[in-house]
Amino acid sequence: MTIQRTSAQDSHSASPPNSNDKKGNKPRSGRWLWFWVGMSGIAMISATAGALLAVSLSSTPLMQANLSPDEEAVFDSNSIAGGGLRFSELTRPVNVLIMGMSVLPPDIQNPPSEVRDLGYLPQVNSFDGLADVMLLVKFDPQTKKLTMLSIPRDTRTEIDGHGNKKINSSNVFGGPALSAKTASNLLGGVAIDRYVRINVLGVGKLIDALGGVTVTVPQDLKYQDDSQHLYINLKAGKQHLDGDKALQLLRFRNDGKGDIGRIQRQQVVMRALMDEALNPATLAQLPKILNVVKEHIDTNLTVEELLALVGFGVRTNRSNMQMLMLPGRFSNPNEYSASYWIPNPNRIGTMMAQHFGIETDRELTSNEPASLQLAIQNRTGNDNASFQRLTRNLRKAGYGNTYIAKSWGEPLKSTRIVAQQGDEKSAELVRSALGFGEVRVESTGSLDSDITIQLGEDWLKKSASDSADVPLP
Repeated sequence: MTIQRTSAQDSHSASPPNSNDKKGNKPRSGRWLWFWVGMSGIAMISATAGALLAVSLSSTPLMQANLSPDEEAVFDSNSIAGGGLRFSELTRPVNVLIMGMSVLPPDIQNPPSEVRDLGYLPQVNSFDGLADVMLLVKFDPQTKKLTMLSIPRDTRTEIDGHGNKKINSSNVFGGPALSAKTASNLLGGVAIDRYVRINVLGVGKLIDALGGVTVTVPQDLKYQDDSQHLYINLKAGKQHLDGDKALQLLRFRNDGKGDIGRIQRQQVVMRALMDEALNPATLAQLPKILNVVKEHIDTNLTVEELLALVGFGVRTNRSNMQMLMLPGRFSNPNEYSASYWIPNPNRIGTMMAQHFGIETDRELTSNEPASLQLAIQNRTGNDNASFQRLTRNLRKAGYGNTYIAKSWGEPLKSTRIVAQQGDEKSAELVRSALGFGEVRVESTGSLDSDITIQLGEDWLKKSASDSADVPLP
Protein backbone atom coordinates (compact mmCIF):
# COMPACT_ATOMS: atom_id res chain seq x y z
CA MET A 1 0.00 0.00 0.00
CA THR A 2 2.82 2.41 0.85
CA ILE A 3 4.51 1.74 -2.47
CA GLN A 4 1.31 2.43 -4.37
CA ARG A 5 0.69 5.72 -2.52
CA THR A 6 4.28 6.83 -3.08
CA SER A 7 4.06 5.96 -6.76
CA ALA A 8 0.85 7.94 -7.10
CA GLN A 9 2.32 10.92 -5.26
CA ASP A 10 5.45 10.88 -7.42
CA SER A 11 3.34 10.65 -10.58
CA HIS A 12 1.09 13.51 -9.47
CA SER A 13 3.91 15.85 -8.43
CA ALA A 14 6.15 15.32 -11.45
CA SER A 15 5.81 18.00 -14.10
CA PRO A 16 5.42 16.89 -17.74
CA PRO A 17 8.19 17.59 -20.23
CA ASN A 18 7.78 20.91 -22.04
CA SER A 19 8.32 20.50 -25.77
CA ASN A 20 8.24 24.31 -26.16
CA ASP A 21 11.03 24.96 -23.69
CA LYS A 22 12.42 28.40 -24.61
CA LYS A 23 15.89 27.46 -23.43
CA GLY A 24 16.03 24.62 -25.96
CA ASN A 25 16.64 21.88 -23.40
CA LYS A 26 16.41 18.34 -24.75
CA PRO A 27 13.18 16.43 -23.96
CA ARG A 28 13.36 14.22 -20.93
CA SER A 29 11.67 11.25 -22.60
CA GLY A 30 14.54 8.96 -21.61
CA ARG A 31 14.09 9.79 -17.96
CA TRP A 32 10.36 9.21 -18.19
CA LEU A 33 10.89 5.91 -19.95
CA TRP A 34 13.08 4.63 -17.12
CA PHE A 35 10.71 6.10 -14.53
CA TRP A 36 7.80 4.14 -15.94
CA VAL A 37 9.92 1.00 -16.33
CA GLY A 38 10.81 1.29 -12.64
CA MET A 39 7.22 1.90 -11.60
CA SER A 40 6.05 -1.01 -13.73
CA GLY A 41 8.60 -3.27 -12.05
CA ILE A 42 7.43 -2.21 -8.57
CA ALA A 43 3.81 -2.71 -9.57
CA MET A 44 4.61 -6.14 -11.00
CA ILE A 45 6.38 -7.26 -7.83
CA SER A 46 3.60 -5.83 -5.66
CA ALA A 47 0.95 -7.61 -7.71
CA THR A 48 2.96 -10.82 -7.61
CA ALA A 49 3.37 -10.59 -3.84
CA GLY A 50 -0.34 -10.01 -3.41
CA ALA A 51 -1.25 -12.90 -5.68
CA LEU A 52 1.22 -15.20 -3.93
CA LEU A 53 -0.22 -14.25 -0.58
CA ALA A 54 -3.66 -15.11 -1.92
CA VAL A 55 -2.34 -18.45 -3.14
CA SER A 56 -0.79 -19.22 0.24
CA LEU A 57 -3.97 -18.33 2.14
CA SER A 58 -6.69 -19.72 -0.09
CA SER A 59 -5.31 -22.79 -1.85
CA THR A 60 -3.81 -26.18 -1.10
CA PRO A 61 -0.72 -25.69 1.10
CA LEU A 62 2.57 -26.26 -0.69
CA MET A 63 3.70 -28.47 2.18
CA GLN A 64 1.83 -31.76 2.05
CA ALA A 65 4.05 -33.94 4.24
CA ASN A 66 3.52 -34.19 7.99
CA LEU A 67 7.01 -33.99 9.47
CA SER A 68 7.68 -34.87 13.08
CA PRO A 69 9.72 -32.43 15.20
CA ASP A 70 12.79 -34.66 14.72
CA GLU A 71 12.26 -34.65 10.94
CA GLU A 72 11.79 -30.89 10.90
CA ALA A 73 15.08 -30.52 12.79
CA VAL A 74 16.95 -32.04 9.81
CA PHE A 75 16.35 -28.77 7.95
CA ASP A 76 17.58 -25.31 8.91
CA SER A 77 14.57 -23.37 10.21
CA ASN A 78 16.21 -19.93 9.97
CA SER A 79 14.68 -17.48 7.53
CA ILE A 80 16.26 -17.24 4.09
CA ALA A 81 14.42 -14.18 2.73
CA GLY A 82 14.32 -10.53 3.70
CA GLY A 83 11.32 -8.71 5.13
CA GLY A 84 9.42 -5.61 4.11
CA LEU A 85 10.52 -4.26 0.74
CA ARG A 86 13.26 -6.93 0.62
CA PHE A 87 10.81 -9.84 0.76
CA SER A 88 11.98 -11.14 -2.63
CA GLU A 89 15.70 -11.12 -1.76
CA LEU A 90 17.75 -13.95 -0.32
CA THR A 91 19.62 -13.00 2.81
CA ARG A 92 22.06 -15.93 2.88
CA PRO A 93 23.21 -18.96 0.87
CA VAL A 94 20.52 -21.64 0.69
CA ASN A 95 20.77 -25.35 -0.17
CA VAL A 96 17.56 -26.91 -1.48
CA LEU A 97 17.13 -30.65 -2.10
CA ILE A 98 14.84 -31.14 -5.11
CA MET A 99 13.38 -34.59 -5.73
CA GLY A 100 11.43 -35.76 -8.76
CA MET A 101 9.01 -38.52 -7.86
CA SER A 102 7.98 -41.23 -10.31
CA VAL A 103 5.30 -43.03 -8.34
CA LEU A 104 3.50 -46.18 -9.52
CA PRO A 105 0.64 -47.98 -7.69
CA PRO A 106 2.96 -50.71 -6.27
CA ASP A 107 5.13 -47.98 -4.69
CA ILE A 108 2.44 -46.99 -2.19
CA GLN A 109 0.44 -48.91 0.40
CA ASN A 110 -3.04 -47.77 -0.55
CA PRO A 111 -3.25 -46.85 -4.25
CA PRO A 112 -6.43 -45.06 -5.39
CA SER A 113 -9.21 -47.45 -6.41
CA GLU A 114 -9.40 -45.97 -9.90
CA VAL A 115 -5.88 -47.21 -10.76
CA ARG A 116 -6.12 -50.78 -9.42
CA ASP A 117 -7.75 -52.61 -12.35
CA LEU A 118 -6.41 -50.76 -15.39
CA GLY A 119 -4.16 -53.57 -16.62
CA TYR A 120 -1.10 -51.29 -16.57
CA LEU A 121 0.81 -49.13 -14.09
CA PRO A 122 -0.12 -45.45 -14.37
CA GLN A 123 1.67 -42.62 -12.58
CA VAL A 124 0.03 -41.79 -9.25
CA ASN A 125 -0.24 -38.33 -7.74
CA SER A 126 1.74 -39.25 -4.63
CA PHE A 127 5.07 -38.47 -2.96
CA ASP A 128 5.61 -41.82 -1.26
CA GLY A 129 7.60 -43.64 -3.94
CA LEU A 130 11.17 -43.58 -5.24
CA ALA A 131 12.99 -40.30 -5.79
CA ASP A 132 14.07 -40.92 -9.37
CA VAL A 133 15.57 -37.43 -9.71
CA MET A 134 17.62 -35.84 -6.94
CA LEU A 135 19.25 -32.42 -7.15
CA LEU A 136 21.01 -30.35 -4.52
CA VAL A 137 20.71 -26.72 -5.57
CA LYS A 138 22.72 -23.94 -3.95
CA PHE A 139 21.43 -20.37 -4.27
CA ASP A 140 24.28 -18.10 -3.19
CA PRO A 141 23.62 -14.33 -3.06
CA GLN A 142 27.20 -13.74 -1.91
CA THR A 143 28.88 -15.20 -5.01
CA LYS A 144 25.77 -14.62 -7.17
CA LYS A 145 25.99 -18.24 -8.34
CA LEU A 146 23.36 -20.93 -8.76
CA THR A 147 24.89 -24.42 -8.49
CA MET A 148 23.02 -27.66 -9.20
CA LEU A 149 24.43 -31.05 -8.22
CA SER A 150 22.69 -34.09 -9.76
CA ILE A 151 22.79 -37.25 -7.62
CA PRO A 152 22.10 -40.36 -9.74
CA ARG A 153 19.15 -42.40 -8.52
CA ASP A 154 21.25 -45.59 -8.46
CA THR A 155 23.94 -44.11 -6.19
CA ARG A 156 24.99 -46.73 -3.64
CA THR A 157 25.14 -45.16 -0.19
CA GLU A 158 24.30 -45.89 3.43
CA ILE A 159 20.76 -45.07 4.54
CA ASP A 160 20.37 -44.85 8.32
CA GLY A 161 18.66 -47.98 9.62
CA HIS A 162 18.57 -49.69 6.24
CA GLY A 163 22.18 -50.33 5.24
CA ASN A 164 23.67 -49.69 1.80
CA LYS A 165 20.94 -49.09 -0.74
CA LYS A 166 20.22 -47.02 -3.83
CA ILE A 167 19.74 -43.43 -2.70
CA ASN A 168 16.35 -43.12 -4.44
CA SER A 169 14.87 -45.54 -1.88
CA SER A 170 15.60 -43.16 1.02
CA ASN A 171 12.30 -41.37 0.33
CA VAL A 172 10.38 -44.66 0.60
CA PHE A 173 12.00 -45.45 3.96
CA GLY A 174 11.73 -42.02 5.55
CA GLY A 175 10.41 -39.30 3.25
CA PRO A 176 12.12 -35.95 2.68
CA ALA A 177 13.88 -35.86 6.06
CA LEU A 178 15.69 -39.18 5.59
CA SER A 179 16.43 -38.27 1.97
CA ALA A 180 18.02 -34.99 3.10
CA LYS A 181 19.98 -36.72 5.87
CA THR A 182 21.24 -39.39 3.45
CA ALA A 183 22.26 -36.82 0.83
CA SER A 184 24.03 -34.71 3.46
CA ASN A 185 26.03 -37.69 4.75
CA LEU A 186 27.01 -38.62 1.19
CA LEU A 187 28.15 -35.05 0.46
CA GLY A 188 30.46 -34.43 3.39
CA GLY A 189 27.87 -33.14 5.86
CA VAL A 190 26.55 -30.27 3.74
CA ALA A 191 23.63 -28.45 5.37
CA ILE A 192 20.27 -28.79 3.62
CA ASP A 193 17.90 -25.92 4.35
CA ARG A 194 14.75 -26.84 2.44
CA TYR A 195 13.31 -29.58 0.24
CA VAL A 196 10.99 -29.73 -2.77
CA ARG A 197 9.28 -32.87 -4.04
CA ILE A 198 7.49 -32.75 -7.38
CA ASN A 199 5.98 -35.79 -9.05
CA VAL A 200 6.21 -36.62 -12.73
CA LEU A 201 2.64 -35.45 -13.38
CA GLY A 202 3.60 -32.02 -12.08
CA VAL A 203 6.76 -31.76 -14.19
CA GLY A 204 4.78 -32.01 -17.42
CA LYS A 205 2.27 -29.41 -16.22
CA LEU A 206 5.08 -27.13 -15.08
CA ILE A 207 6.78 -27.23 -18.49
CA ASP A 208 3.45 -26.55 -20.21
CA ALA A 209 2.80 -23.63 -17.83
CA LEU A 210 6.21 -22.20 -18.78
CA GLY A 211 5.30 -22.42 -22.48
CA GLY A 212 7.33 -25.52 -23.33
CA VAL A 213 11.06 -25.72 -23.97
CA THR A 214 13.26 -25.59 -27.07
CA VAL A 215 16.06 -28.17 -27.07
CA THR A 216 18.01 -30.36 -29.46
CA VAL A 217 17.12 -34.04 -29.17
CA PRO A 218 20.55 -35.70 -29.63
CA GLN A 219 19.30 -38.76 -31.54
CA ASP A 220 16.11 -40.61 -32.40
CA LEU A 221 14.71 -41.86 -29.09
CA LYS A 222 12.23 -44.73 -29.08
CA TYR A 223 11.12 -46.86 -26.16
CA GLN A 224 7.94 -48.65 -25.19
CA ASP A 225 6.88 -50.12 -21.85
CA ASP A 226 3.26 -51.26 -22.01
CA SER A 227 3.22 -52.20 -18.33
CA GLN A 228 3.76 -48.54 -17.38
CA HIS A 229 2.01 -47.00 -20.37
CA LEU A 230 5.35 -45.35 -21.15
CA TYR A 231 5.78 -44.52 -24.84
CA ILE A 232 8.78 -42.51 -26.01
CA ASN A 233 9.09 -41.54 -29.65
CA LEU A 234 11.20 -38.48 -30.43
CA LYS A 235 13.05 -37.57 -33.59
CA ALA A 236 16.55 -36.09 -33.51
CA GLY A 237 16.98 -32.37 -34.04
CA LYS A 238 16.19 -28.98 -32.56
CA GLN A 239 12.53 -28.61 -31.64
CA HIS A 240 10.06 -27.04 -29.23
CA LEU A 241 8.70 -29.64 -26.82
CA ASP A 242 5.50 -29.45 -24.82
CA GLY A 243 5.28 -31.02 -21.36
CA ASP A 244 4.52 -34.54 -22.61
CA LYS A 245 7.37 -34.62 -25.15
CA ALA A 246 9.80 -33.01 -22.71
CA LEU A 247 8.95 -35.77 -20.22
CA GLN A 248 9.75 -38.35 -22.88
CA LEU A 249 13.20 -36.81 -23.28
CA LEU A 250 13.69 -36.55 -19.51
CA ARG A 251 12.65 -40.15 -18.81
CA PHE A 252 14.50 -41.95 -21.61
CA ARG A 253 17.20 -44.27 -20.21
CA ASN A 254 17.71 -46.88 -22.92
CA ASP A 255 20.98 -45.55 -24.37
CA GLY A 256 23.60 -47.71 -22.66
CA LYS A 257 24.31 -45.04 -20.03
CA GLY A 258 21.14 -45.59 -17.99
CA ASP A 259 20.48 -42.86 -15.44
CA ILE A 260 23.77 -41.09 -16.18
CA GLY A 261 22.81 -40.42 -19.79
CA ARG A 262 19.42 -39.27 -18.56
CA ILE A 263 21.08 -36.81 -16.16
CA GLN A 264 23.07 -35.33 -19.06
CA ARG A 265 19.84 -34.78 -21.00
CA GLN A 266 18.18 -33.38 -17.90
CA GLN A 267 20.94 -30.80 -17.58
CA VAL A 268 20.43 -29.75 -21.21
CA VAL A 269 16.68 -29.38 -20.61
CA MET A 270 17.18 -27.53 -17.32
CA ARG A 271 19.57 -25.02 -18.87
CA ALA A 272 17.17 -24.45 -21.77
CA LEU A 273 14.25 -23.99 -19.36
CA MET A 274 16.22 -21.50 -17.29
CA ASP A 275 17.28 -19.57 -20.38
CA GLU A 276 13.64 -19.27 -21.46
CA ALA A 277 11.80 -19.08 -18.17
CA LEU A 278 13.93 -17.14 -15.68
CA ASN A 279 12.86 -13.62 -16.57
CA PRO A 280 10.65 -10.92 -14.98
CA ALA A 281 7.66 -12.06 -17.03
CA THR A 282 7.90 -15.50 -15.42
CA LEU A 283 8.05 -13.88 -11.99
CA ALA A 284 4.76 -12.15 -12.71
CA GLN A 285 3.24 -15.48 -13.84
CA LEU A 286 4.43 -17.39 -10.76
CA PRO A 287 1.03 -17.38 -8.98
CA LYS A 288 -0.64 -18.83 -12.07
CA ILE A 289 2.09 -21.45 -12.47
CA LEU A 290 1.86 -22.39 -8.78
CA ASN A 291 -1.89 -22.77 -9.08
CA VAL A 292 -1.40 -25.23 -11.97
CA VAL A 293 1.14 -27.45 -10.23
CA LYS A 294 0.49 -26.97 -6.49
CA GLU A 295 -1.22 -30.35 -6.00
CA HIS A 296 1.87 -32.04 -7.46
CA ILE A 297 4.36 -30.26 -5.16
CA ASP A 298 5.39 -30.87 -1.56
CA THR A 299 7.88 -28.45 -0.01
CA ASN A 300 8.76 -26.81 3.31
CA LEU A 301 9.50 -23.56 1.48
CA THR A 302 7.06 -20.79 2.27
CA VAL A 303 5.51 -18.94 -0.67
CA GLU A 304 7.60 -15.89 0.24
CA GLU A 305 10.79 -17.96 0.26
CA LEU A 306 9.88 -19.50 -3.08
CA LEU A 307 9.45 -16.02 -4.52
CA ALA A 308 12.89 -15.05 -3.20
CA LEU A 309 14.49 -18.09 -4.86
CA VAL A 310 12.81 -17.38 -8.19
CA GLY A 311 13.79 -13.71 -7.90
CA PHE A 312 17.40 -14.76 -7.35
CA GLY A 313 17.23 -16.99 -10.43
CA VAL A 314 15.88 -14.11 -12.52
CA ARG A 315 18.81 -11.91 -11.49
CA THR A 316 21.52 -14.59 -11.92
CA ASN A 317 23.79 -14.30 -14.93
CA ARG A 318 23.59 -17.45 -17.05
CA SER A 319 27.38 -17.82 -16.90
CA ASN A 320 27.01 -18.19 -13.12
CA MET A 321 24.69 -21.20 -13.41
CA GLN A 322 26.67 -24.37 -12.79
CA MET A 323 25.54 -27.98 -13.23
CA LEU A 324 27.46 -30.77 -11.56
CA MET A 325 27.03 -34.52 -11.28
CA LEU A 326 28.08 -36.70 -8.37
CA PRO A 327 31.50 -38.15 -9.30
CA GLY A 328 31.60 -41.91 -9.52
CA ARG A 329 31.53 -44.93 -11.80
CA PHE A 330 29.23 -47.73 -12.92
CA SER A 331 29.48 -50.88 -10.81
CA ASN A 332 30.98 -53.95 -12.46
CA PRO A 333 28.55 -56.70 -13.51
CA ASN A 334 29.78 -59.12 -10.82
CA GLU A 335 30.46 -56.53 -8.11
CA TYR A 336 26.98 -56.37 -6.53
CA SER A 337 23.65 -58.10 -6.92
CA ALA A 338 22.21 -54.91 -8.45
CA SER A 339 23.51 -52.19 -10.77
CA TYR A 340 24.83 -49.14 -8.89
CA TRP A 341 26.55 -45.80 -9.37
CA ILE A 342 29.59 -46.05 -7.06
CA PRO A 343 30.56 -42.65 -5.57
CA ASN A 344 34.16 -41.45 -5.71
CA PRO A 345 34.82 -39.97 -2.20
CA ASN A 346 37.94 -38.01 -3.15
CA ARG A 347 36.33 -36.37 -6.16
CA ILE A 348 33.21 -35.65 -4.11
CA GLY A 349 35.40 -33.98 -1.47
CA THR A 350 37.04 -31.80 -4.10
CA MET A 351 33.70 -30.85 -5.66
CA MET A 352 32.04 -30.02 -2.34
CA ALA A 353 35.06 -27.95 -1.25
CA GLN A 354 35.08 -25.95 -4.48
CA HIS A 355 31.35 -25.37 -4.89
CA PHE A 356 29.70 -25.81 -1.49
CA GLY A 357 32.45 -24.65 0.88
CA ILE A 358 32.64 -28.01 2.69
CA GLU A 359 35.92 -28.78 4.43
CA THR A 360 37.22 -32.29 3.90
CA ASP A 361 39.95 -34.43 5.39
CA ARG A 362 40.24 -36.44 2.17
CA GLU A 363 43.02 -35.98 -0.33
CA LEU A 364 41.80 -33.43 -2.86
CA THR A 365 42.08 -34.28 -6.54
CA SER A 366 45.09 -32.67 -8.22
CA ASN A 367 44.55 -30.20 -11.06
CA GLU A 368 48.07 -30.56 -12.46
CA PRO A 369 47.89 -30.93 -16.29
CA ALA A 370 49.60 -34.33 -16.27
CA SER A 371 46.98 -35.74 -13.88
CA LEU A 372 43.93 -34.65 -15.90
CA GLN A 373 42.03 -36.61 -18.51
CA LEU A 374 41.00 -34.39 -21.43
CA ALA A 375 38.38 -35.46 -23.97
CA ILE A 376 37.88 -33.80 -27.35
CA GLN A 377 34.44 -33.87 -28.95
CA ASN A 378 33.58 -32.75 -32.47
CA ARG A 379 30.72 -30.23 -32.28
CA THR A 380 31.82 -28.28 -35.37
CA GLY A 381 29.13 -29.65 -37.68
CA ASN A 382 31.90 -30.98 -39.96
CA ASP A 383 32.21 -34.76 -39.70
CA ASN A 384 35.53 -34.66 -41.57
CA ALA A 385 37.19 -32.20 -39.21
CA SER A 386 40.49 -33.43 -37.78
CA PHE A 387 42.26 -32.52 -34.56
CA GLN A 388 45.61 -34.28 -34.45
CA ARG A 389 47.48 -30.98 -34.34
CA LEU A 390 45.32 -29.84 -31.42
CA THR A 391 46.11 -32.95 -29.38
CA ARG A 392 49.82 -32.47 -30.12
CA ASN A 393 49.66 -28.88 -28.86
CA LEU A 394 47.80 -29.94 -25.73
CA ARG A 395 50.42 -32.59 -25.00
CA LYS A 396 53.16 -29.99 -25.39
CA ALA A 397 51.30 -27.91 -22.78
CA GLY A 398 51.46 -30.85 -20.37
CA TYR A 399 48.08 -32.45 -21.06
CA GLY A 400 49.40 -35.85 -22.04
CA ASN A 401 46.23 -37.80 -21.24
CA THR A 402 44.06 -36.61 -24.12
CA TYR A 403 41.62 -38.71 -26.12
CA ILE A 404 38.92 -38.35 -28.77
CA ALA A 405 35.38 -38.99 -27.49
CA LYS A 406 32.11 -39.57 -29.27
CA SER A 407 30.03 -36.41 -29.51
CA TRP A 408 26.33 -35.79 -29.07
CA GLY A 409 24.20 -32.68 -29.34
CA GLU A 410 23.80 -29.90 -31.87
CA PRO A 411 26.78 -28.15 -33.56
CA LEU A 412 28.22 -25.26 -31.60
CA LYS A 413 29.13 -21.81 -32.82
CA SER A 414 31.68 -21.39 -30.02
CA THR A 415 33.92 -23.96 -28.37
CA ARG A 416 33.04 -25.03 -24.83
CA ILE A 417 35.52 -26.22 -22.23
CA VAL A 418 33.34 -28.36 -19.97
CA ALA A 419 34.40 -28.93 -16.37
CA GLN A 420 32.90 -32.43 -16.32
CA GLN A 421 33.92 -33.07 -12.69
CA GLY A 422 33.19 -29.50 -11.57
CA ASP A 423 36.85 -28.40 -11.59
CA GLU A 424 36.41 -24.87 -12.90
CA LYS A 425 40.00 -23.85 -12.18
CA SER A 426 41.43 -26.64 -14.34
CA ALA A 427 38.96 -25.79 -17.11
CA GLU A 428 40.15 -22.17 -17.04
CA LEU A 429 43.76 -23.36 -17.37
CA VAL A 430 42.81 -25.48 -20.39
CA ARG A 431 41.06 -22.48 -21.92
CA SER A 432 44.22 -20.42 -21.41
CA ALA A 433 46.28 -23.13 -23.13
CA LEU A 434 43.89 -23.14 -26.10
CA GLY A 435 43.53 -19.38 -26.27
CA PHE A 436 39.80 -19.51 -27.01
CA GLY A 437 36.55 -21.06 -25.86
CA GLU A 438 33.95 -20.63 -23.10
CA VAL A 439 34.25 -22.44 -19.77
CA ARG A 440 31.11 -24.22 -18.58
CA VAL A 441 30.65 -26.05 -15.31
CA GLU A 442 28.29 -28.86 -16.26
CA SER A 443 28.30 -32.61 -16.85
CA THR A 444 27.41 -32.84 -20.54
CA GLY A 445 30.85 -33.94 -21.69
CA SER A 446 32.58 -37.33 -21.80
CA LEU A 447 31.84 -39.25 -18.59
CA ASP A 448 35.42 -40.48 -18.18
CA SER A 449 37.00 -37.05 -18.56
CA ASP A 450 37.99 -34.36 -16.10
CA ILE A 451 37.66 -31.72 -18.81
CA THR A 452 35.87 -32.10 -22.14
CA ILE A 453 36.71 -29.76 -25.02
CA GLN A 454 33.63 -29.47 -27.24
CA LEU A 455 35.05 -27.91 -30.39
CA GLY A 456 32.75 -25.54 -32.27
CA GLU A 457 32.78 -23.69 -35.56
CA ASP A 458 35.23 -21.11 -34.18
CA TRP A 459 37.87 -23.84 -34.13
CA LEU A 460 37.44 -24.43 -37.85
CA LYS A 461 38.11 -20.75 -38.46
CA LYS A 462 41.27 -20.86 -36.38
CA SER A 463 42.66 -24.08 -37.77
CA ALA A 464 44.23 -24.59 -41.16
CA SER A 465 43.65 -27.94 -42.81
CA ASP A 466 46.46 -30.49 -42.48
CA SER A 467 46.60 -33.46 -44.81
CA ALA A 468 48.46 -35.47 -42.17
CA ASP A 469 45.63 -35.13 -39.64
CA VAL A 470 43.52 -38.14 -38.80
CA PRO A 471 39.74 -37.51 -39.16
CA LEU A 472 37.79 -37.48 -35.92
CA PRO A 473 35.45 -40.47 -35.65
